[in-house]
Amino acid sequence: MDLNAQAAPPLALYLHFPWCVRKCPYCDFNSHTLHGELPQQAYLDALLADLDAQLPRVGARPIVSLFLGGGTPSLFTPDALGRLFAGLRARTAITPDAEITLEANPGTIERGRFADYRAAGINRVSLGAQSFSAQMLERLGRIHSTQDTYTAVEELHAAGLANFNLDLMYALPGQDLDGALSDLRAAIALQPAHISHYQLTMEPGTVFGGRPPAGLPDDDLSYGMQLACQHELALAGYAQYEISAYARAGAQCAHNLNYWRFGDYLGVGAGAHGKLTHTTASASGKPGVAIVRTVREREPRRYLARGSGDAPPTTTVPSADLPVEFMMNALRLVDGFEESLFETRTGLAFSAAAGPLTRLTGRGLMESDAGSPRMWRPSELGRRFLNDTIAEFLPTRPGA
Repeated sequence: MDLNAQAAPPLALYLHFPWCVRKCPYCDFNSHTLHGELPQQAYLDALLADLDAQLPRVGARPIVSLFLGGGTPSLFTPDALGRLFAGLRARTAITPDAEITLEANPGTIERGRFADYRAAGINRVSLGAQSFSAQMLERLGRIHSTQDTYTAVEELHAAGLANFNLDLMYALPGQDLDGALSDLRAAIALQPAHISHYQLTMEPGTVFGGRPPAGLPDDDLSYGMQLACQHELALAGYAQYEISAYARAGAQCAHNLNYWRFGDYLGVGAGAHGKLTHTTASASGKPGVAIVRTVREREPRRYLARGSGDAPPTTTVPSADLPVEFMMNALRLVDGFEESLFETRTGLAFSAAAGPLTRLTGRGLMESDAGSPRMWRPSELGRRFLNDTIAEFLPTRPGA
């Protein structure tokens, strides 16, 4: 049984668009090189059929944010996305102030102008700049130029889309501290509302994961870049609110905040993941909480071939795993979380997390205040070693 709209966490909608012009060697997202014509209408039809199959699980709960991710959703024309939004609004209650984000790549691969995307319903854009160095862009396998990014941002401003994010990487092959700061200053000069500033990592299953590029900065240099860039961002008025996210006042990404606060989301599209909260009945009759996860077929042709089909199967997260699942999200937030949020979003008593939090506080990895409500947050050291901090919440398995 679903929670009612008042008791349920906020509900977001993620729509995945799996095609790119070329797969980047560092990317571990579900993206596929486009060969031939883009099947725009067929994919839009599949997205709406997918949503139709999943809506009975959420009833009349409103959608508070939408995120079109990929891949490269901006390969789809503004007209196509306008038709998609018309179909979404005919099926769901999207709140009037919903944040609607489009991921886009700079350059000539875009199929429409940002003014047209805004007219279609987009009110936020996340632009994959990654670097402002031609040499670094080439090493990253990017197909756009620095000028493409400048042109795209000029167009965003002209279209009145001031609420945009720039993705920017650091610790790139052959990059030094001055290069990382130069990239960041170039990004700040374009006046984005939000900057996602994250370290290049070698993900398993990627080209770079199998063959790391030469000249990667060592851990000390990478951390030095992070600290220097954080200082530069703060001076420019960008407050860090998440491990790799910085925003001007009022410009935090609502969709991602819902993830980090362990909210709910429908995952629609090839390879999309979802998370939903349901009520359960215990032997005593007291209602409990069950967290279920979903995932769709990754390969676009298989996804298109599924037809209207059924909703994706659900996997219930074991109660013993809920503390670490919650902390994997909430500990990304610089401000941390309230004790009550842990209880309402997991259905567990706070005692399920109290032991690890006490141990981590003793090691200097977590901090708390004694106010009401009581907040818990990772310390600066805890953010630096976040994986170690989160690992403290892993359940003990039999025989381990």
